[in-house]
Amino acid sequence: MATMKDVARLAGVSTSTVSHVINKDRFVSEAITAKVEAAIKELNYAPSALARSLKLNQTHTIGMLITASTNPFYSELVRGVERSCFERGYSLVLCNTEGDEQRMNRNLETLMQKRVDGLLLLCTETHQPSREIMQRYPTVPTVMMDWAPFDGDSDLIQDNSLLGGDLATQYLINKGHTRIACITGPLDKTPARLRLEGYRAAMKRAGLNIPDGYEVTGDFEFNGGFDAMRQLLSHPLRPQAVFTGNDAMAVGVYQALYQAELQVPQDIAVIGYDDIELASFMTPPLTTIHQPKDELGGAGD
Repeated sequence: MATMKDVARLAGVSTSTVSHVINKDRFVSEAITAKVEAAIKELNYAPSALARSLKLNQTHTIGMLITASTNPFYSELVRGVERSCFERGYSLVLCNTEGDEQRMNRNLETLMQKRVDGLLLLCTETHQPSREIMQRYPTVPTVMMDWAPFDGDSDLIQDNSLLGGDLATQYLINKGHTRIACITGPLDKTPARLRLEGYRAAMKRAGLNIPDGYEVTGDFEFNGGFDAMRQLLSHPLRPQAVFTGNDAMAVGVYQALYQAELQVPQDIAVIGYDDIELASFMTPPLTTIHQPKDELGGAGD
Protein backbone atom coordinates (compact mmCIF):
# COMPACT_ATOMS: atom_id res chain seq x y z
CA MET A 1 0.00 0.00 0.00
CA ALA A 2 1.43 3.37 -1.05
CA THR A 3 2.27 5.96 1.58
CA MET A 4 2.53 9.74 1.51
CA LYS A 5 6.32 9.37 1.39
CA ASP A 6 6.00 7.27 -1.78
CA VAL A 7 3.88 9.98 -3.39
CA ALA A 8 6.38 12.67 -2.37
CA ARG A 9 9.30 10.66 -3.74
CA LEU A 10 7.61 10.05 -7.10
CA ALA A 11 6.49 13.67 -7.44
CA GLY A 12 9.86 15.00 -6.32
CA VAL A 13 8.41 17.10 -3.50
CA SER A 14 8.28 17.03 0.30
CA THR A 15 5.66 15.12 2.27
CA SER A 16 4.37 18.43 3.65
CA THR A 17 3.69 19.60 0.10
CA VAL A 18 1.75 16.41 -0.60
CA SER A 19 -0.24 17.04 2.58
CA HIS A 20 -1.05 20.62 1.51
CA VAL A 21 -2.25 19.41 -1.89
CA ILE A 22 -4.49 16.76 -0.34
CA ASN A 23 -5.91 18.96 2.42
CA LYS A 24 -5.99 22.16 0.34
CA ASP A 25 -4.89 24.09 3.41
CA ARG A 26 -2.08 26.09 1.78
CA PHE A 27 -1.32 27.49 -1.66
CA VAL A 28 0.60 25.13 -3.96
CA SER A 29 1.35 26.06 -7.57
CA GLU A 30 -0.67 24.41 -10.32
CA ALA A 31 2.44 22.69 -11.71
CA ILE A 32 3.38 21.11 -8.39
CA THR A 33 -0.25 20.20 -7.68
CA ALA A 34 -0.45 18.43 -11.05
CA LYS A 35 2.71 16.42 -10.26
CA VAL A 36 1.37 15.37 -6.87
CA GLU A 37 -2.04 14.42 -8.26
CA ALA A 38 -0.40 12.39 -11.03
CA ALA A 39 1.72 10.53 -8.46
CA ILE A 40 -1.36 9.88 -6.32
CA LYS A 41 -3.17 8.44 -9.33
CA GLU A 42 -0.21 6.32 -10.45
CA LEU A 43 0.34 4.86 -6.97
CA ASN A 44 -3.40 4.54 -6.28
CA TYR A 45 -2.76 6.34 -3.00
CA ALA A 46 -5.62 6.89 -0.55
CA PRO A 47 -5.12 9.19 2.46
CA SER A 48 -5.57 7.52 5.84
CA ALA A 49 -8.87 8.58 7.37
CA LEU A 50 -7.54 7.60 10.79
CA ALA A 51 -4.42 9.71 10.41
CA ARG A 52 -6.44 12.71 9.31
CA SER A 53 -8.87 12.28 12.21
CA LEU A 54 -5.99 12.17 14.69
CA LYS A 55 -4.60 15.37 13.24
CA LEU A 56 -7.93 17.20 13.06
CA ASN A 57 -9.43 15.55 16.16
CA GLN A 58 -12.56 14.91 14.11
CA THR A 59 -13.72 11.82 12.20
CA HIS A 60 -16.98 13.11 10.71
CA THR A 61 -18.73 9.97 11.94
CA ILE A 62 -21.72 9.61 14.25
CA GLY A 63 -22.30 6.39 16.18
CA MET A 64 -25.79 5.06 16.82
CA LEU A 65 -26.80 2.23 19.16
CA ILE A 66 -30.19 0.73 18.38
CA THR A 67 -32.11 -2.38 19.41
CA ALA A 68 -33.45 -4.40 16.46
CA SER A 69 -37.22 -4.46 16.11
CA THR A 70 -39.87 -5.52 13.61
CA ASN A 71 -41.46 -2.10 14.13
CA PRO A 72 -40.97 -0.11 10.88
CA PHE A 73 -40.85 3.12 12.90
CA TYR A 74 -37.22 2.44 13.77
CA SER A 75 -36.02 1.90 10.21
CA GLU A 76 -37.77 5.11 9.16
CA LEU A 77 -36.18 6.99 12.05
CA VAL A 78 -32.71 5.63 11.23
CA ARG A 79 -33.23 6.68 7.61
CA GLY A 80 -33.92 10.21 8.80
CA VAL A 81 -30.79 10.19 10.95
CA GLU A 82 -28.61 8.87 8.11
CA ARG A 83 -30.00 11.41 5.65
CA SER A 84 -29.33 14.24 8.07
CA CYS A 85 -25.78 13.01 8.68
CA PHE A 86 -25.08 12.74 4.96
CA GLU A 87 -26.35 16.26 4.28
CA ARG A 88 -23.90 17.56 6.88
CA GLY A 89 -20.92 15.60 5.59
CA TYR A 90 -21.02 12.90 8.27
CA SER A 91 -21.19 9.12 8.07
CA LEU A 92 -23.43 7.06 10.37
CA VAL A 93 -22.05 3.94 12.07
CA LEU A 94 -24.99 1.80 13.18
CA CYS A 95 -24.67 -0.90 15.87
CA ASN A 96 -27.47 -3.29 16.85
CA THR A 97 -27.55 -4.25 20.53
CA GLU A 98 -30.12 -7.08 20.12
CA GLY A 99 -31.30 -6.05 23.60
CA ASP A 100 -28.17 -7.62 25.11
CA GLU A 101 -26.28 -5.57 27.71
CA GLN A 102 -22.86 -7.09 26.99
CA ARG A 103 -23.27 -6.57 23.25
CA MET A 104 -24.47 -3.01 23.81
CA ASN A 105 -21.45 -2.06 25.92
CA ARG A 106 -18.99 -3.76 23.56
CA ASN A 107 -20.47 -1.82 20.66
CA LEU A 108 -20.35 1.34 22.75
CA GLU A 109 -16.66 0.81 23.50
CA THR A 110 -15.95 0.14 19.81
CA LEU A 111 -17.70 3.32 18.71
CA MET A 112 -15.82 5.38 21.27
CA GLN A 113 -12.49 3.83 20.27
CA LYS A 114 -13.24 4.72 16.67
CA ARG A 115 -13.44 8.33 17.85
CA VAL A 116 -17.00 9.08 16.77
CA ASP A 117 -17.86 12.77 16.92
CA GLY A 118 -21.21 12.09 18.55
CA LEU A 119 -23.39 9.28 19.88
CA LEU A 120 -27.11 8.60 19.43
CA LEU A 121 -28.84 6.16 21.79
CA LEU A 122 -31.99 4.28 20.84
CA CYS A 123 -31.45 1.19 22.96
CA THR A 124 -31.82 2.02 26.66
CA GLU A 125 -35.28 0.54 27.15
CA THR A 126 -33.65 -2.75 28.13
CA HIS A 127 -30.26 -1.80 29.60
CA GLN A 128 -28.31 1.30 30.53
CA PRO A 129 -25.00 1.97 28.75
CA SER A 130 -21.97 1.48 30.97
CA ARG A 131 -21.41 4.62 33.03
CA GLU A 132 -17.73 3.67 33.30
CA ILE A 133 -17.34 3.68 29.50
CA MET A 134 -19.26 6.93 29.11
CA GLN A 135 -17.16 8.66 31.76
CA ARG A 136 -13.96 7.73 29.90
CA TYR A 137 -15.17 9.73 26.90
CA PRO A 138 -16.75 12.82 28.49
CA THR A 139 -16.22 15.02 25.42
CA VAL A 140 -18.38 12.91 23.08
CA PRO A 141 -21.82 14.59 22.77
CA THR A 142 -24.64 12.13 23.45
CA VAL A 143 -28.29 12.38 22.42
CA MET A 144 -31.06 10.17 23.80
CA MET A 145 -33.74 9.27 21.23
CA ASP A 146 -35.34 6.71 23.46
CA TRP A 147 -38.13 5.61 25.76
CA ALA A 148 -36.30 4.98 29.01
CA PRO A 149 -34.65 7.40 31.45
CA PHE A 150 -30.89 7.58 30.86
CA ASP A 151 -28.59 7.73 33.87
CA GLY A 152 -26.02 9.99 32.27
CA ASP A 153 -25.36 13.35 30.64
CA SER A 154 -27.17 13.70 27.34
CA ASP A 155 -29.63 15.73 25.33
CA LEU A 156 -33.09 14.22 24.96
CA ILE A 157 -35.48 13.95 22.00
CA GLN A 158 -39.02 12.77 22.69
CA ASP A 159 -42.43 13.33 21.13
CA ASN A 160 -45.41 14.71 23.05
CA SER A 161 -46.99 11.33 23.70
CA LEU A 162 -49.44 12.67 26.28
CA LEU A 163 -50.97 15.05 23.73
CA GLY A 164 -50.85 12.40 21.01
CA GLY A 165 -52.78 9.89 23.11
CA ASP A 166 -55.36 12.55 23.93
CA LEU A 167 -55.75 13.57 20.27
CA ALA A 168 -56.14 9.98 19.09
CA THR A 169 -58.84 9.24 21.64
CA GLN A 170 -60.63 12.53 21.05
CA TYR A 171 -60.76 11.70 17.34
CA LEU A 172 -62.64 8.49 18.11
CA ILE A 173 -64.94 10.32 20.52
CA ASN A 174 -65.72 12.92 17.86
CA LYS A 175 -66.71 10.05 15.55
CA GLY A 176 -69.44 9.18 18.06
CA HIS A 177 -67.80 6.18 19.72
CA THR A 178 -68.30 5.71 23.44
CA ARG A 179 -66.85 2.25 24.07
CA ILE A 180 -63.19 2.92 23.31
CA ALA A 181 -60.40 0.52 24.29
CA CYS A 182 -56.67 1.18 24.42
CA ILE A 183 -53.81 -1.16 23.52
CA THR A 184 -50.70 0.25 25.16
CA GLY A 185 -47.03 -0.43 24.70
CA PRO A 186 -45.00 -1.85 27.61
CA LEU A 187 -45.72 0.40 30.57
CA ASP A 188 -42.07 0.57 31.60
CA LYS A 189 -41.60 2.79 28.54
CA THR A 190 -42.36 6.46 29.01
CA PRO A 191 -44.25 7.05 25.71
CA ALA A 192 -46.50 4.05 26.40
CA ARG A 193 -47.45 5.44 29.81
CA LEU A 194 -47.98 8.95 28.47
CA ARG A 195 -50.15 7.79 25.56
CA LEU A 196 -52.25 5.80 28.03
CA GLU A 197 -52.58 8.88 30.24
CA GLY A 198 -53.68 10.89 27.20
CA TYR A 199 -56.34 8.26 26.44
CA ARG A 200 -57.61 8.37 30.00
CA ALA A 201 -57.67 12.17 30.04
CA ALA A 202 -59.78 12.35 26.87
CA MET A 203 -62.19 9.70 28.15
CA LYS A 204 -62.57 11.49 31.48
CA ARG A 205 -63.12 14.86 29.81
CA ALA A 206 -65.90 13.33 27.69
CA GLY A 207 -67.47 11.68 30.74
CA LEU A 208 -66.94 8.21 29.28
CA ASN A 209 -66.41 5.15 31.44
CA ILE A 210 -63.47 2.80 30.83
CA PRO A 211 -64.71 -0.74 31.56
CA ASP A 212 -62.39 -3.22 33.22
CA GLY A 213 -60.37 -5.01 30.58
CA TYR A 214 -60.45 -2.14 28.08
CA GLU A 215 -56.80 -1.29 28.72
CA VAL A 216 -54.58 -4.06 27.35
CA THR A 217 -50.78 -3.98 27.46
CA GLY A 218 -49.01 -4.85 24.22
CA ASP A 219 -45.36 -4.79 23.18
CA PHE A 220 -45.18 -2.19 20.38
CA GLU A 221 -44.77 -5.06 17.86
CA PHE A 222 -47.11 -6.74 15.34
CA ASN A 223 -47.81 -9.82 17.47
CA GLY A 224 -48.55 -7.74 20.54
CA GLY A 225 -51.32 -5.90 18.73
CA PHE A 226 -52.75 -9.14 17.36
CA ASP A 227 -52.86 -10.83 20.77
CA ALA A 228 -54.28 -7.75 22.50
CA MET A 229 -57.06 -7.37 19.94
CA ARG A 230 -58.05 -11.00 20.28
CA GLN A 231 -58.27 -10.42 24.03
CA LEU A 232 -60.53 -7.41 23.49
CA LEU A 233 -62.76 -9.37 21.11
CA SER A 234 -63.44 -11.84 23.91
CA HIS A 235 -64.64 -9.04 26.20
CA PRO A 236 -68.36 -9.32 27.02
CA LEU A 237 -68.80 -5.67 26.00
CA ARG A 238 -67.01 -5.49 22.67
CA PRO A 239 -65.38 -2.10 22.03
CA GLN A 240 -66.64 0.12 19.24
CA ALA A 241 -63.17 1.57 18.70
CA VAL A 242 -59.55 0.96 19.65
CA PHE A 243 -56.61 3.31 20.13
CA THR A 244 -53.36 1.40 19.59
CA GLY A 245 -50.19 2.87 21.08
CA ASN A 246 -48.31 2.56 17.78
CA ASP A 247 -48.87 1.57 14.15
CA ALA A 248 -46.99 -1.72 14.37
CA MET A 249 -49.55 -3.01 16.88
CA ALA A 250 -52.34 -1.60 14.69
CA VAL A 251 -51.15 -3.92 11.90
CA GLY A 252 -51.67 -6.84 14.29
CA VAL A 253 -55.06 -5.44 15.26
CA TYR A 254 -56.13 -5.38 11.60
CA GLN A 255 -55.10 -9.01 11.22
CA ALA A 256 -57.04 -10.08 14.31
CA LEU A 257 -60.14 -8.29 13.03
CA TYR A 258 -59.73 -9.84 9.59
CA GLN A 259 -59.55 -13.32 11.09
CA ALA A 260 -62.66 -12.55 13.13
CA GLU A 261 -64.42 -11.42 9.91
CA LEU A 262 -64.87 -7.90 11.27
CA GLN A 263 -64.41 -4.78 9.19
CA VAL A 264 -62.62 -1.50 9.90
CA PRO A 265 -64.26 0.91 10.59
CA GLN A 266 -67.76 -0.51 10.09
CA ASP A 267 -67.50 -2.97 12.99
CA ILE A 268 -64.59 -1.53 14.98
CA ALA A 269 -62.74 1.73 14.36
CA VAL A 270 -58.96 1.78 14.82
CA ILE A 271 -56.47 4.61 15.23
CA GLY A 272 -52.71 4.16 15.50
CA TYR A 273 -49.67 6.24 16.36
CA ASP A 274 -46.44 7.00 14.38
CA ASP A 275 -47.72 7.32 10.79
CA ILE A 276 -45.34 4.72 9.37
CA GLU A 277 -45.30 4.35 5.58
CA LEU A 278 -47.15 1.02 5.79
CA ALA A 279 -50.16 2.78 7.36
CA SER A 280 -51.31 4.26 4.05
CA PHE A 281 -51.13 0.85 2.32
CA MET A 282 -53.38 -0.95 4.80
CA THR A 283 -57.00 -1.74 3.90
CA PRO A 284 -58.56 0.62 4.72
CA PRO A 285 -55.66 3.07 5.23
CA LEU A 286 -54.90 3.38 8.93
CA THR A 287 -55.87 6.59 10.67
CA THR A 288 -52.85 7.50 12.77
CA ILE A 289 -51.10 10.21 14.77
CA HIS A 290 -48.24 11.58 12.68
CA GLN A 291 -44.68 11.54 13.98
CA PRO A 292 -42.19 13.56 11.87
CA LYS A 293 -39.51 10.87 11.75
CA ASP A 294 -37.22 12.76 9.36
CA GLU A 295 -37.37 15.77 11.66
CA LEU A 296 -36.73 13.57 14.70
CA GLY A 297 -33.73 12.07 12.92
CA GLY A 298 -32.43 15.51 12.01
CA ALA A 299 -32.90 16.78 15.55
CA GLY A 300 -30.29 14.29 16.72
CA ASP A 301 -27.63 16.36 14.97
